[in-house]
Amino acid sequence: MRRFKWSLRNCGEFCSLTHIVRLDLSKNQILQLPSEFGRLVNLQHLDLLQNRLSVLPVTFAQLKNLKWLDLKDNPLNPALATVAGDCLDEKQCKESAQKVLQYMKVIQADQEQKLQRKLLEEQAHKQKREAEQKKKEEREREQRRKQKAQQKARKRRDYDAMQAAQQEVKKKAGKEPSDNHKTTTVPVKKRQQLQRSSWLGILMRIVLFILLVTLGSVAVCRYTQLQTQSVCSSLNAVYEDTMSTLRSYHMLESVLQFGSPQ
Repeated sequence: MRRFKWSLRNCGEFCSLTHIVRLDLSKNQILQLPSEFGRLVNLQHLDLLQNRLSVLPVTFAQLKNLKWLDLKDNPLNPALATVAGDCLDEKQCKESAQKVLQYMKVIQADQEQKLQRKLLEEQAHKQKREAEQKKKEEREREQRRKQKAQQKARKRRDYDAMQAAQQEVKKKAGKEPSDNHKTTTVPVKKRQQLQRSSWLGILMRIVLFILLVTLGSVAVCRYTQLQTQSVCSSLNAVYEDTMSTLRSYHMLESVLQFGSPQ
């Protein structure tokens, strides 16, 4: 048997030696085998006696050609130690190799299942997040659609109100000329009556003014020092004649009333 004295800190180029058939790593104080140890697919004989191994890498299950295995004097975990058993003779070492391979295949399948479940859970979480994101985006789109619809309706109401105001202004503007036309179509007779009343009023004002001036002049000529003036003398004479005529008319009326039958 060819022996290798080597402390496994990393796999390095060693794991690329896939042609190795026999490997002796006993008494090397190895704490753990590299995770890529399963790449040694042609390995048939493996001696790991007196190391510090507690577990084996999951890839150990890939050593499908392994026929002989010695794990004695390692602080293996109880389950692995029970499966490995002793390697005191050729038969026990061969059985140890078979049992350890089967055990590691179970471990590998279990880890693959756990990894698959983890991937499925991550995928489910991802799908859930994507679904929630889609719902959120849909709500945001719906909110934007509602806002646009409200803005459109508000603009429509403002436009309708503006149109109604313009129509109202046009109606008012259309009524004003017709009202003016009505005022200009007053009957001719009515205008004449209004003009006649206007002239009568003016005439009455003139007569009243003349009467007031005459009475004022008479009063001035009769009761002031101006009565000796020639103008006032003529005016007083006219006044005396007028008053005599009025008194004569009054006396005549009294006589007529006295002579009339009772």
